[in-house]
Amino acid sequence: MLLLTALGTFTQIRAAADELDRHDPSPADAVSWFEEKPGKFRIEVYVPTKQDAASVEAIVGAAAPELHMKTKKVAAKDWVAMSLEGLPAVRAGRFIVAGAHALANEVGGRTKVWIEASEAFGTGHHGTTWGCLMALEGKLRERRVERVLDVGAGSGVLAIAAAKCGADALAIEIDHRAAAIAEINAKQNKVANRMRVIAGDGARYIAGKQFDLVFANILMRPLIRLAPKLTRVVEPGGTLILSGLLRTQAPLVREAYANRGLILERQIPREAWMTLVWKKP
Repeated sequence: MLLLTALGTFTQIRAAADELDRHDPSPADAVSWFEEKPGKFRIEVYVPTKQDAASVEAIVGAAAPELHMKTKKVAAKDWVAMSLEGLPAVRAGRFIVAGAHALANEVGGRTKVWIEASEAFGTGHHGTTWGCLMALEGKLRERRVERVLDVGAGSGVLAIAAAKCGADALAIEIDHRAAAIAEINAKQNKVANRMRVIAGDGARYIAGKQFDLVFANILMRPLIRLAPKLTRVVEPGGTLILSGLLRTQAPLVREAYANRGLILERQIPREAWMTLVWKKP
């Protein structure tokens, strides 16, 4: 496994990240970017082979020629943990998401969600997870949330946050390893009695059911493809929170859902990402 990194301005780093995200299939296994210090941003790209690294350098070079990519070899089994290690706690409304060490030093009345670095997506640091948590915060200020569906649950962070606020949550994750980690996280957060994790597509578990809040933090194409099913499982008066999409992809997703009788209540931007909050009349 190879790690490619570069430092630059917000404009340069975002241009490089956006261009990598547009490539499907992408030569990168994972792309993340963040502000390292005021005015200076870092992009980190993980690739499996030297050929993929060369492809990434070519893509980044075309999008932001000022960036100088540095490459180093890392252990494949450790790359996600390495990328997340030492990250600060994330605050999103009433929620704070962090590993055990950071949470131990946290004081105050926030709802603590314990998520350790692992290969399962969803630590709260990604803009899409943060956007979903902020959307949940907004809904909780309006009403009680009782029945939650989390599609593409990853680490289970969203379902756990909802369960900690009194909801019964069903978390569906197609990746069996991620689903196993979500179950571990549910137990560590003491919400296993309020949260069920399904490994697989989960279609038969939601057939004929409706939820008052549904998360789908996946990708643009499956969001569009699943529009009929996701709309159907939201009960009248309920909320559908969509994320996993770039700001540039938001118009296509809005179009897919707007003609299904939903009302777009809110858009939550974060870095290059967008979260859409819909209400079913």
